[in-house]
Amino acid sequence: MGNTVLVTGGAGFIGSNFILEWLARDCGTVVNLDLLTYAGNLLNVASAKDDPRHIFVHGDIADRALITRLLGIHQPRAIVHFAAESHVDRSIYGPKQFVRTNVLGTFELLEAAREYWSVLGSAQSEFRFLHISTDEVYGSLAADDPAFCETTPYAPSSPYSASKAGSDHLVRAYYHTYGLPTLITNCSNNYGPRQFPEKLIPLMILNALESKSLPVYGDGLNIRDWLYVDDHCSAVRTVLAEGQPGHTYNIGGRSEMRNIDVVRTICRILQEEHPSKNDYASLITSVEDRPGHDRRYSIDCTKIEAELGWKPSETFETGIRHTIRWYLKNMEWVAQVRTGEYQQWIRTNYATRAMNA
Repeated sequence: MGNTVLVTGGAGFIGSNFILEWLARDCGTVVNLDLLTYAGNLLNVASAKDDPRHIFVHGDIADRALITRLLGIHQPRAIVHFAAESHVDRSIYGPKQFVRTNVLGTFELLEAAREYWSVLGSAQSEFRFLHISTDEVYGSLAADDPAFCETTPYAPSSPYSASKAGSDHLVRAYYHTYGLPTLITNCSNNYGPRQFPEKLIPLMILNALESKSLPVYGDGLNIRDWLYVDDHCSAVRTVLAEGQPGHTYNIGGRSEMRNIDVVRTICRILQEEHPSKNDYASLITSVEDRPGHDRRYSIDCTKIEAELGWKPSETFETGIRHTIRWYLKNMEWVAQVRTGEYQQWIRTNYATRAMNA
């Protein structure tokens, strides 16, 4: 078994950051499988287009025949499973696709992985299936509740979180039933470069720059723990290298903030980095709360810190400044994502490689 990994969802926000860091650290070859739905964008990994260590395949995690073929050809030592439908608002109005991708897709991936792993012989102990999940599977916390830990009971509130909970249970079951060496990470809210513009932080940055309203759900007092994407990627690498099969590791940024304070911080740092005659904070607008909006998430990441030695490097203040600077320098990326121009770029630049992978 060589040093190749199969990464699903590698053209998405977190997956692309993971792949670019993986290649920058020369960790080995990456087979990048992505269906390129609305949030999948190969501009995210454009710098790796001609890197022979990056093999892009346009495909669906629910296509077991394709997965089986890729595993047979590339013989990866691990599968790192980022691919997911991940936007809560979209899941409320279109839950079927979330069940198909997050539950059925994970099932098909697990089945292909189990078949592949079963014939690895002495290399079985080296293989890992790392499933990337979310803190939203745990449900909502009151202000004085203890943070989510790895043994917190699941209580998902949205179709998105319910579908991720289902995939978590499947991954865990494949370890206990079949012995497949699986790992699960549950992370808090990610932010950073290359995040699709509909998510809270890039939406606020880009709306502010265009003098559009900054919509905040309800009273803005919902609390989330914020995790800079590079910190998340370093944690995933750590779990892949050091984590114990069958275990779950919570990954957090130790940066709990109210949504309204997140938006106010963005406005303040934007004013410093890109001054405006008008106060960006004057654009903040309260809008009707969404259905099933969890009040608070909080991650206790003591386990990964104590057992594997990982800790976040960025505070919210430093991470959000990095993020704002990235968007200010990459407005062409934003424009192409919004207009769909990157879809033509994909067809032009990747069609042949995808067909032959």
